[in-house]
This record gives sequence, structure tokens and C-alpha cells, in this order.
Amino acid sequence: MFAMMLPAPHQALEPVRRPDPSPGPGEVRLRVCACGVCRTDLHVIDGELPEGPMPIIPGHEVVGVVEAVGQGVAASRIGERLGVPWLGWTCGRCRYCLEGEENLCDNPRFTGWTRDGGYADRTIADVRYCFPIPEVYGDAEAAPLLCAGLIGFRAWRKAAEARPVKRLGLYGFGAAAHLLTQLAVAQGQSVYAFTRTGDEPAQRFARDLGCAWAGASEDTPPDALDAAIIFAPAGETVPMALKAVRKGGTVVCGGIHMSDIPQFPYDILWEERRLVSVANLTRQDGLDYLPMAAAAGVRAHVTPYPLSQANQALADLRAGAFTGAAVLIP
Repeated sequence: MFAMMLPAPHQALEPVRRPDPSPGPGEVRLRVCACGVCRTDLHVIDGELPEGPMPIIPGHEVVGVVEAVGQGVAASRIGERLGVPWLGWTCGRCRYCLEGEENLCDNPRFTGWTRDGGYADRTIADVRYCFPIPEVYGDAEAAPLLCAGLIGFRAWRKAAEARPVKRLGLYGFGAAAHLLTQLAVAQGQSVYAFTRTGDEPAQRFARDLGCAWAGASEDTPPDALDAAIIFAPAGETVPMALKAVRKGGTVVCGGIHMSDIPQFPYDILWEERRLVSVANLTRQDGLDYLPMAAAAGVRAHVTPYPLSQANQALADLRAGAFTGAAVLIP
């Protein structure tokens, strides 16, 4: 197998060749067809998450075809196309797993962080944590759905837990926001996009996808929002979003990592505004989201890169050099 491996945090990925891995009990080996490049990969590479086993092969938006199965997996699954998400394994025994909150498992394993991921032409996955991919999606356009799409979906449902949402703000208009916009608009919501100051390409892209308004993060939207979701890993956007939502509104922090939230006055939280976060995903999220996205016509705007150019794809993601999502093609 060929892979792009992270030797240690703060280092560039290195090309490596290894023997093809063998699937263990309950596992499958996939021939990787596409793997999305996610901002969480940058957090792993930059050492912004607790360090997992090193070296590691990043990548957790994996689309591949089963080419070998381990003990307990039916041979008939060979040839099946599956998606491998961020959540790669849970213990099934802690209170969170037993209470239906496996996304909060005390002893989880994560694809591309604590187990090897999809920046490779072969990868191993626990078949219980893989998703069938709707036939309407090609490999490259399906890949971003497996994290950017899923975490946006989970944050979107969290935003509507307290009250119905008609006006939705999205802070940080990258892979997750451009996918969620399409779903929210299809559901009849008005979407307000917040980007970095001066990022006219992202604002045009947002309007092209159906956003009712697009501006800078520090701008005041023309209408009070019912809810806002923050995808940008910037803590300073939290007070901005709280100011933008109406009384009783909800602000959801959608990232696994965020810079420190600055001190803010209590009056922008008062009047029953809610500030919550989402963590990871559950398998049920994937089973719910992928068919819904397909039915709503959600399509990823993809910039493809050869697998060998993973470092360039990551650099371009960091620089905001493209709209939508980057995808590595082995």
C-alpha cells in the first residue's frame, strides 16, 4: 500500500510504502477511492488535539470498496462501496454508549487520529462503523459528506432542539457550511453566511448556493437569527454569534477544536440564549443524514488532488485557497 503518513505533530506528511494490511475480526480492508481533506486533519497535524499514536495516517472522510474481510464479516460484502467516518470504534460498555450517546464514549477510537485513516490507497475499518453510500454520489463528492456533512447535520439538529429555526447563521463558510446550506435551504430555512473579512469569493459562493445574505463575521445581519452554528475554529466568533441571535436563540460550536473564547458581557447570553457544542457523531447520524442529503440534492463542491499532493491540499485548506472541499484521489 501507498500512504501519506504523519511522523509526528508539526511535521509534513511523508510518502510511505507498506505491505497491504490484513483485516482483523469484524474488519474490512478497503481499496480507497477518495478521501476528503478536513480541518480536523489540520488540528491533528498541528498538535491542537491530544497526541495519539504516532506515526499515523490521517484522513477520516473515506470512500472505498471492500476487497478483503476479516473473521465474522460475510464474504458477500466484498465489492461493496462503503464510507468510513471519524468515529471508528466505541467500547459499548461505558455509560454514554449504554445510554445511546456513543459520540461521547469514554474510550473511543477515531479514524485518522487514533487509528490509521484514508490518506492511503488501502485502509482497514471496523465494518460496524461504516456507512453505505447512496448511489447518486460519485466517490469524490461523497467523501466530504462523511465528516463535513455529518458534523454539520448534527450541529443543525442541535440548533433546533429548543425552538424551530427559520433564520440560520453559519460562521465559517467552508466544507461543512456549504453542504449544510444546501440541506437547510431545501428544508425552507433562510441561511446567513459569515466569512472572513474581505473573503468575497466565499461570500459569492454562499449566495450562489442560496444564502439569503453573506457578509463578514463581525457584521450585523439584516435580521435576528433563530440559531447560529460556528464552524470556524475561532473563539472570537462566539460573542459575535450570541449578539446575532434573537432572545431564546441557540449558538452551536461545531468544531473539535477552537481558540479560547474571549470574555463577553452577560447580557448577550441572557434572555435564554443557549451556547452548546457538538462532539463527534453517532452511527445513527450517518444513517439519517446520507439518505436525507441525497434526497435534498446536496452536492459537494470538490477540488481534487492526487494523494501524493496531500501536503499541498492541506496548505491550500489552511490558506482558504478553494471553496467547498478538497478531496484526495489515490
